[in-house]
Amino acid sequence: MVMSRALLAAAVLVSCSLVLPAAAGAKAKPKTPTGYDVSYPQCGARLPTNVLFGIVGVNDGIVYSANPCLATELAWAEQYEPAAILYANTGDPGPALSSHWPTGQTTPQVCDAAQPDSASCSYDYGWNAAADSYRDAVGAYVSLGKLPAGATQTPQPNEWWLDVESANSWEQSAANNVAELQGEVDYLGSQGASVGFYANAADWQAITGGTTAFAGSPGWRPGAGGQAGAQSYCGTTGVTGGPLKYSQYASGGYDADVRCS
Repeated sequence: MVMSRALLAAAVLVSCSLVLPAAAGAKAKPKTPTGYDVSYPQCGARLPTNVLFGIVGVNDGIVYSANPCLATELAWAEQYEPAAILYANTGDPGPALSSHWPTGQTTPQVCDAAQPDSASCSYDYGWNAAADSYRDAVGAYVSLGKLPAGATQTPQPNEWWLDVESANSWEQSAANNVAELQGEVDYLGSQGASVGFYANAADWQAITGGTTAFAGSPGWRPGAGGQAGAQSYCGTTGVTGGPLKYSQYASGGYDADVRCS
């Protein structure tokens, strides 16, 4: 039987109306407007879901230590963005307190064994610490099957943040502490990474003397009382003197973060 044009058009309309609800039901749930940062304290915990972005701590709270849940948290973060955002703890304990002090190292700077408590030695310490954190990140990617065994670089350059807090060990010399941070920045830059700084104003002043040596680097500000407060800091400068990129606040037992445009 041949349908008339009118009947055929009506049938098409009915058919389309039947498939529209299914298509609408397939829409993805919208993401929350913020990201979250996680590290070793969240090992074994349920991580936030459907977030805008994730930031992952590479260390177990101090330099030369790996977050035991790094691979799991890295996989979580890369559900939301192609390359996880990473942060590393920093410190400058000096030659008397560190088993990793680079006494006698000749590159990238000369750490004179006769004068191990120097800016050059602190620079090498920072370079080495960043290299260790970077290797931990590469190892996590290998364990996830995203890199072959023996790889030396992450699949693509990550955004890295240096966590500068008085809870870690620092020298009395602000110049040496700044040199340590410069070593970390330079190593990560040699791997193609972009680098910013996480710190509150009091710690930055106490550790670096309020240096402006990193004024070209973005900041990540901790301590906002809530999401609205965190958003209100966007458009201001970070402790480095560079633009504020992230603003952190507490949310549901986690650290949440606003990304400033």
